[in-house]
Amino acid sequence: MNKTIRRAAVFSLLLVLALLVRATWVQAYETTALADNDHNRRNVIAQYAQPLGDIVVAGSAVTGSKRTQGGDLAYKRSYTDGPLYAAVTGYSSQAYGATQLEGIYSGVLDGTDLRLKNPLDTLTREQQDPGDVVTTIDPAVQKAGFEALGDDKGAAVAVDPKTGEILAMVSTPSYDPSKISGTADGDAWRKLLDDEDKPLLNRALRQPLPPGSTFKLVVAAAALEDGLYRSVDERTDSPDPYRLPGTVTDLENENPSAPCENATIRTALQYSCNNVFGKMAVDLGQDKLRATAEKFGFNDEKQDVPVRASASVYPSGMNASSTALTGIGQFDVTATVLQMSLVSAAIAGDGLLVSPHMVSEVVSADGDTLESYDGAGSKRIMSPGTAEQLRSAMVTVVEEGTGSNARIPGLEVGGKTGTAQHGENNSRTPYAWFTSYAKDPGTGKEVAVAVLIEDSGAERSEVSGNGLAAPVAQRMMEAALE
Repeated sequence: MNKTIRRAAVFSLLLVLALLVRATWVQAYETTALADNDHNRRNVIAQYAQPLGDIVVAGSAVTGSKRTQGGDLAYKRSYTDGPLYAAVTGYSSQAYGATQLEGIYSGVLDGTDLRLKNPLDTLTREQQDPGDVVTTIDPAVQKAGFEALGDDKGAAVAVDPKTGEILAMVSTPSYDPSKISGTADGDAWRKLLDDEDKPLLNRALRQPLPPGSTFKLVVAAAALEDGLYRSVDERTDSPDPYRLPGTVTDLENENPSAPCENATIRTALQYSCNNVFGKMAVDLGQDKLRATAEKFGFNDEKQDVPVRASASVYPSGMNASSTALTGIGQFDVTATVLQMSLVSAAIAGDGLLVSPHMVSEVVSADGDTLESYDGAGSKRIMSPGTAEQLRSAMVTVVEEGTGSNARIPGLEVGGKTGTAQHGENNSRTPYAWFTSYAKDPGTGKEVAVAVLIEDSGAERSEVSGNGLAAPVAQRMMEAALE
């Protein structure tokens, strides 16, 4: 064999060896990466090759699957009362992916989750029957909140203080996930993206805004727990007007004739006295106030229910005047509607905060439990005595103060209103807040509800937590305790 042929043979052999090594590497080490690649069309084909599992509310599926006409995707997602439950389910789209519970539990719902397979199925890669996601949502409470919000831009969350179960999660304006579940829904998708009201945004979880005077409950809890004041009926050291430290600006009260000078915490909550809570925040100091806020869940970047909520924020590094403004829920304080529902839930729950969740269990097609959220963890964030005093003061707010629209005959109802500034120098329509709880003395049932009205179209002078948000909370609490 001459030199040229020998070199060609060796080179060809090396090429064959390189090909074998590459093929072995791809099959042995890159299989999973290729299978999971977003551009692998086979994944989408497999996902929609059979009807999807369902998201369940009160024993009934609020999702379904619809046979497609032609194409390589056999089924697409459908929804029952899609706009009503969109903030819970999210969407599952053949073209745009999945969000909320649809996204978190996509493997269970399409049958690819390894927990659905036995060892033989894992080897053969056979796709199993999909499982279901069972939620904690109460359809009556969800519907009450959705209908009460109506055309307003806002959100509402209802929580069971004893269990942490989320009974309702509403965000308006909403959308119908069925209209974007296929591959030919580009016009509907673009319309949603271009809508300035952002219907795809879950305002209950993903839009932290200044909580205004609802945050005064956190300040009051900090003052009582720290011992700054021993009782909600002890007079405070609160001049009216209260001048912000280091400035020539007075912190004004919404009602100039309200009895806010040196008012008790009960009276200060009843009339929403800014001077009392601004001074109280400065007296406590930002570190103590932040520590209490964080017990309630502020500054938690991993608040999962199981959908992750945006972090509610209590800031740091402030001067005294800024600290005073945080005492009335302004400056850089922000909160989600979920977070403010947890404030009332902890107060209603004797100072225990139970982990919030909107899924009770995840099950296989045979009904076997894959995940269970029974016995969710809890933590003590204030003493039972402090919680009892705050409940008493919140009842005064509803019975004699700014929260009168939340009253429900025969039930113990406590709440706190809030009107938060919006825009530079408060130039835009304020946000209307209400956070509350209700208890049925006869049955022992209870619920905590927070409501935010971001924009109702009302005149600026007509915007208030009692006028806009409290009626929504009242209808949801009534539905929960019927």
